Amino acid sequence: MMAELHQTPTSLCCCRKSLPVSGARCVGDSGRPSASPGPGSPLCPLVDVASASNFRCFQLRHFHLDLRLNFAVKEMSGWLVLDLVPVQPGVQILVLDSHPSLLIHSIDCKVPGSGQEEPVSLTYRVDPFTDYGSSLNVSLPTAALKPGRLIQITIRYTTTDGPAIWWLDSELTCGQSRPLVFTQGHSVCNRSFFPSFDTPAVKSTYTATVRVPDGVTVLMSASRSSYSKQDRVFQFSMEFPVPSYLVALVAGDLQHVDVGPRSRVWAEPCLLSCAVKKLGGSVERWLAVAEQLFGPYLWGRCDIVFLPPSFPIVAMENPCLTFIIASILESSEFLLIDVIHEISHGWFGNAVTNATWEEMWLSEGLATYAQRRITTEAYGEAFTCLETAVRLDALHRQLRLLGDNNPVSKLQVKFEPGVNPSSLMNLFTYEKGFCFVSYLSEICGDVRRFDCFLRDYISEFKFKSVVAQDLIDYFLGYFPELKDAAIAQREGLEFERWLSGCGPPLYEPDLSAGGALTRPVQDLCDLWRSSDPPDLKTVATFDLSAWSTFQIVLFLDRMLDLSPLPHDVMAGLSGCYSSLFDGLNAEVQIRWLQMVVRNSFYPELPRVRAFLHKHTSRMYTMPLYDDLVAGVMKCFAVEIFNQTQRRLHPNLRRTLQQILFQSAAAPTNQNGSALSILPPSPSTSPQPQPATTPSASSAATAAAGTTAAIALRDVNVSA
Repeated sequence: MMAELHQTPTSLCCCRKSLPVSGARCVGDSGRPSASPGPGSPLCPLVDVASASNFRCFQLRHFHLDLRLNFAVKEMSGWLVLDLVPVQPGVQILVLDSHPSLLIHSIDCKVPGSGQEEPVSLTYRVDPFTDYGSSLNVSLPTAALKPGRLIQITIRYTTTDGPAIWWLDSELTCGQSRPLVFTQGHSVCNRSFFPSFDTPAVKSTYTATVRVPDGVTVLMSASRSSYSKQDRVFQFSMEFPVPSYLVALVAGDLQHVDVGPRSRVWAEPCLLSCAVKKLGGSVERWLAVAEQLFGPYLWGRCDIVFLPPSFPIVAMENPCLTFIIASILESSEFLLIDVIHEISHGWFGNAVTNATWEEMWLSEGLATYAQRRITTEAYGEAFTCLETAVRLDALHRQLRLLGDNNPVSKLQVKFEPGVNPSSLMNLFTYEKGFCFVSYLSEICGDVRRFDCFLRDYISEFKFKSVVAQDLIDYFLGYFPELKDAAIAQREGLEFERWLSGCGPPLYEPDLSAGGALTRPVQDLCDLWRSSDPPDLKTVATFDLSAWSTFQIVLFLDRMLDLSPLPHDVMAGLSGCYSSLFDGLNAEVQIRWLQMVVRNSFYPELPRVRAFLHKHTSRMYTMPLYDDLVAGVMKCFAVEIFNQTQRRLHPNLRRTLQQILFQSAAAPTNQNGSALSILPPSPSTSPQPQPATTPSASSAATAAAGTTAAIALRDVNVSA
């Protein structure tokens, strides 16, 4: 997934208040799964502190959603049916993850095949759990409960403005003609969409019925769908087991064009032709390359829906239906990376899923590696090395800000109950995870041999949730010669040190194949880094109009690292490049404008104003507002905000109000805190600040408050 993280306490909530004990523990519950786990059951003992549910006491076989969407009052109402099988005797209470924004009307129970025709009404209570959810405790009918016997729990409820659900008035959509709603479940937001075992350890199939007003099209992350025009009812079925965070819905004025035998592009009518033109037949090409590397694509459909700028992250890997922000259409190279990253999640993250959020790298690190294998095969090693250089630069930038001993830099970050898992979305999840997977590929001696390993890893664990030890054990079993050589204990490169050690990656792949693309970038940076502006004739030998987007991004990122710059150097940069950058995509423009702001280069401020009037997505507004407020231009930022706030999504508006006016009240809707899914974008690297994080328990807060301004794009190139 590609997500955006920003340097504001509002956008990343990591509350660690003491938590009340809620729910009941199972008799004999040791934290281990049942002896005969069903589809999607975790393979190792685990505890998910982000879930209030007693998911280890039940097998969730299937669930069904029946919902009605009411755009007038921004409300979803209906019911949820859970098909549950108790796995232990003595289970008396079902505990589900819920949210204060979700209003429960009634709960009842049926036992199919028992001869009881009428459902039994159940008592329940809702307890506080964390700032991102509640626990729903349901008392079960003891007489009807037996291990191995199916029970059906029906929950009638209404949900409105929860963290997972984003209602957009028509003026906030791209076409500005009809309202739209979408959901974003990663990491722990879908508990405000429907009560659930909201943990990646639990997977199940699902079906859904969605009733909508006339003229509204509904899409879900499902493998099958149908529509009854007469009843205005959409039916969906996901025949493969998925975790709750991958259940997604979007409804609005959406149209589609098929771009391949198993892929189509969805968007608002005003965006559709542009989106189709940008993607063309590429999706099927990328799928074919991925299948050659990692085995069959398991999900059937690979559709893509482009969402308005209010979509809080870059992209999200919802199975069968990738969500991606329309703003990225401006940059063909970033679009390519983002979509390929999300496609990679079809194998890594969706088919085989991290069983706890503390090991998110199992999804993002492997997907990033897979994405780069695909781009290497499709576009050559030099292209992949350039993109990797941009991301690893950003990783080291973040390390300089955090310090090498910060616990957030671990691949496996242990967090306390109450910490929002989204606060752990950082570059280490993607890039340090990528480097570890690259190291495994390197020590096996042959990248093609490692491709075969990954293909068999997917085949072995598909539709299950795993922990890191499952991957490592399978790797050492697959390559017995490495196990015999005790490769996992190689001095300085121990697997345990990779997983639990702080600091930079212990190994980084050789990027010399990209030298022809990266060397000119560094040479130009060296020209400009001197205290005096360089000779313009020498500068003119570097033709940036012929450079790729990633080359220009790498140049601007490295110049940002050198800021503040002398005024005459900024004047020289402006004279040489400003008009060129103004005609390029937003990924280039925002980096140049961050240089303008950080260097207080007032002649270019009108471009900053014009950019913030045009772009209303979180990924482009937050970095600039962060820099404006951190410097001497807060009044300028307030002026622009007052002129544009009506076109901002309420969640972004509240976040910016807190930044600009130092409000003590956090936004009531925490959508902005739930951000998977691409690797962090270096464009939003924060200004240097002291970072002291003495313990793992405080690390998530430090990362959120100090370095979260580095944007994460699940390059998917998530969430």
